[in-house]
Amino acid sequence: MRWFIFILIYILVDVYAFQAFRTFSKSAVLSVIYVFISLAFLAAFIYTLSTLDRSRGIEVREMYMLGWFLAFFVPKLILVLLMFGEDILRLLVASYNRFFTEQTSFELPSRRKFISALALGVAAIPFASLIYGMYRGKYRYRVLSYSLEFEDLPESFEGYRITQISDIHSGSFDDAEKITYGIDLINEQKSDVILFTGDLVNNFAHEMKDWTGLFSKLKAKDGVYSVLGNHDYGDYADWESQAAKTENLNTLKKLQRDMGWRLLLNEHVFLERGNSRIALVGVENWGAGFKQAGDIDKASNGLMPQDFKVVMSHDPTYWSERLKNDPNNYQLTLSGHTHGMQFGIEIPGFIRWSPVQYRYDNWAGIYKEAGKVLNVNRGFGYLGYPGRVGIWPEVTVIELRRRLK
Repeated sequence: MRWFIFILIYILVDVYAFQAFRTFSKSAVLSVIYVFISLAFLAAFIYTLSTLDRSRGIEVREMYMLGWFLAFFVPKLILVLLMFGEDILRLLVASYNRFFTEQTSFELPSRRKFISALALGVAAIPFASLIYGMYRGKYRYRVLSYSLEFEDLPESFEGYRITQISDIHSGSFDDAEKITYGIDLINEQKSDVILFTGDLVNNFAHEMKDWTGLFSKLKAKDGVYSVLGNHDYGDYADWESQAAKTENLNTLKKLQRDMGWRLLLNEHVFLERGNSRIALVGVENWGAGFKQAGDIDKASNGLMPQDFKVVMSHDPTYWSERLKNDPNNYQLTLSGHTHGMQFGIEIPGFIRWSPVQYRYDNWAGIYKEAGKVLNVNRGFGYLGYPGRVGIWPEVTVIELRRRLK
């Protein structure tokens, strides 16, 4: 039944969109090509979905199949919306002519070629954008820098620099040269510490096999620290046994140690400057609707409200539902998880929009509430759709400053 509904919707959208194409061009050859491409992509997409093997997870070629399907289907949805708007106007005109003029028959005005051409032009924008996102946008790394002020920041940490990365998703990578550029960009920030906020892999530890050499090159004066994200636990794959799943997670933890990273599992460490220190608190994944292994009480055992704390929590919902109002005073939280949905529009000072905002209140950038601060990193990698459009891969640099009382 699910396949039937999906195929029916696809065909209805395609047939409706085809009307705009036929209005614009009467070429029989182009019509045949249109129909062939539509049926071929529907068949390929159904085959891809029906042969997905959760024991091996979604592979790169399957992501590209999804990407190309979206590149062809999303523009058709836009065509349908535009053509439907014109059809409403045609219906209103026909109704007016029938009931308020001397016309005795109900006749719909013909579609205008100009409207069809305009609709096709508008639909070409997401088509080109989705293809660009797959082959260029997903590696269009950018550095976002923030200066954050706190009254209770120890004086010796004035100007302390944190580089945050998140959501590497190494199982999706397909270009070592681009990843090398991203690693070099992180190191070029010369921050005091590098913090990774989860989702190193899509499902399996072996996805990092070809990338450990590159990511072990990440260096900072105070080290590289990490936490687990929801994908790191292997919950989205089928396992032959619970023991195999546990072994995969243990391998992933060891792999991070071998790269020289310190994985924090509901625990904290201190970063020191002179006689002062700040606490780096790392919680396991906790998300609304996702795995909830995070335990801030355990992670901050022994810490006092007056201690300055930087919390690493993969899912930003932990901040909104627990951390920001906690009396133990968690001044700064760093999260990821949302990817900004890898699709949206961001024009500083003008617009910031992504469909993910209808699922997450805190989905990208800096948020300040109740005297606490959250940064949601848009992610270093990608998953599902093998690209990014408008929401580019991000390296965050945060400089801590003292606010004068």
